[in-house]
Amino acid sequence: MRVHFRDVQPGDRLTQDTFTDYGLLVLSKGAVLDDHALSRLHQHQIDYVEIERRAFGGSAVEENALPIQANFRPLYQDAVTGIESIFGKALEEGKVHEEDLKESFQPLVENFKTERDVVSLLLMLNSQDDYTYQHSVQVGMLSYYIARWMGWDEQESVRVGKAGFLHDIGKCRIPDAILNKPGKLNDEEYKEIQNHSRYGYEILESSFDDHVLSLAALQHHERMNGTGYPNRIPGEQIHPVSRIVAVADTYSAMISSRVYQKKRDLLVVLKELHRVSFSELDPEITYTFIRHMIPNFIGKKVELTGGLTGTIIMNHPTDFFHPLIQSDSGFIDLSTDVRYEITQVYV
Repeated sequence: MRVHFRDVQPGDRLTQDTFTDYGLLVLSKGAVLDDHALSRLHQHQIDYVEIERRAFGGSAVEENALPIQANFRPLYQDAVTGIESIFGKALEEGKVHEEDLKESFQPLVENFKTERDVVSLLLMLNSQDDYTYQHSVQVGMLSYYIARWMGWDEQESVRVGKAGFLHDIGKCRIPDAILNKPGKLNDEEYKEIQNHSRYGYEILESSFDDHVLSLAALQHHERMNGTGYPNRIPGEQIHPVSRIVAVADTYSAMISSRVYQKKRDLLVVLKELHRVSFSELDPEITYTFIRHMIPNFIGKKVELTGGLTGTIIMNHPTDFFHPLIQSDSGFIDLSTDVRYEITQVYV
């Protein structure tokens, strides 16, 4: 079972090797967690460990009952419901109310401060239901984390998170028949979809004194090479907050399951994100995002081409997307063994 460092009890025994974010071994499988072991976990900033299941009253704790599921899922669902309500009011009234934003987004922020395993959150929360609203919550979450990873202070990071949370508010004016169309959009429909950036700008300009929120809605589809929309402006004219939201928006959209798109694996999409950072997305922001996401994959179970399964145990220092895998048949170094590729990552 997977538990947070603070929930470890003396005498718990590890069922997996525990590594730092950089792949260095901290404690080996089978280690008993005494005061010295707990001190090592704290010293190396290890958030979660895998331990043997404990029995309470004759029944074992379910292996899938992860702390993040118990603590975060209700907050996430409340935020999805909250952003749906915000969309509805924005369509009716043409504005977003500060109290509605605070009520929906602030409880998530409090959890963001303690939860560092972003990959597990995304794996747990990503489903096809209510794509537009889930996407808004995910982009708000990722925008906050990216700002923190960029070294921005807490207040500014929360502001960026709010910008991500509201970036698609203009879609409230787009007909559902276009938003949820399973087939390819025609030229007129695609043009209307693009209008959501301008709609969002208008709504947020009439809602808040903070122009940055409006700019993020307007510019999150602009691209560094000037090929984006609605104004095809080059990178130096795109606000830094808009650039962060663009990275979060692109990643969330690429990993999400929709009526016209199958869910894509988180690690595979990071590789694609890296590719587009050379032309479309801010390279510094994208690299910061990738560099901080990659360590979260250590300890995750994976499926490889051919159906082989294993666990990521170490990241390659210069090749983020081809880690070292431990399978039942031994170790597989994806940076040198070209027979295999990761097809799916699990919690």
